[in-house]
Amino acid sequence: MQMALLDVRLQLTLDSPDRSFVLAASFASASRRIALVGPSGSGKSTVLQAIAGLMPGARGHVRVGAEALLDTARGIDLPARARRVGVVFQDYALFPHMTVAENLQFGVQRLGRRMEDAQRERIDGLIRQFELEALRSALPRNLSGGQRQRVALARALAIQPRLLLLDEPLSALDAPLRKRLRRELAEMLERVQVPVLLVTHDPQDVEALAQEVICIEDGRIVEREAASGDW
Repeated sequence: MQMALLDVRLQLTLDSPDRSFVLAASFASASRRIALVGPSGSGKSTVLQAIAGLMPGARGHVRVGAEALLDTARGIDLPARARRVGVVFQDYALFPHMTVAENLQFGVQRLGRRMEDAQRERIDGLIRQFELEALRSALPRNLSGGQRQRVALARALAIQPRLLLLDEPLSALDAPLRKRLRRELAEMLERVQVPVLLVTHDPQDVEALAQEVICIEDGRIVEREAASGDW
């Protein structure tokens, strides 16, 4: 039996003045590209944040291949920085006061220390791979939507992640740009060969980017099926 690339079992309760939300989501998959879909408020982004180590109080386990990022039964709960999970947010979340090169360096440079040669070479390689050489010194406000997407993905890959999490990375774009960047994103993900969990509400994202679709409702996995894309 093929080993799961991603094995998730999460339990988490979130209380607010309006409601109490209970996440109890479990799935394991050998697919390299997984789309997590469901209605608004179903827990999609909460799953991503818990996997990344951004949701204190999450219990259960998160395994990427043979590596446990979280396993409360064994006392394992790696902090977010130690999990080596790359995240691309809906609005890309680039640091507005940093250049393209500085944004990429941020995730790998330890506070107060100079970058190592290997880290610098990796950053330079990503800048070449994502065709950002002419934009090294540009600030995010001077970049197009496609350029910002490439910077965000390159920054997420700079830490050599075990797993890449994409939280609706195309939803803020207009339809023509979204169509073009969806195709470019599919090509980039194919090149980097990192396991991906994608949150989306767009069936076209699923078709273009995913091998498997996992549906979540009210914090629970309710359905799974192969995607129709031709990966």
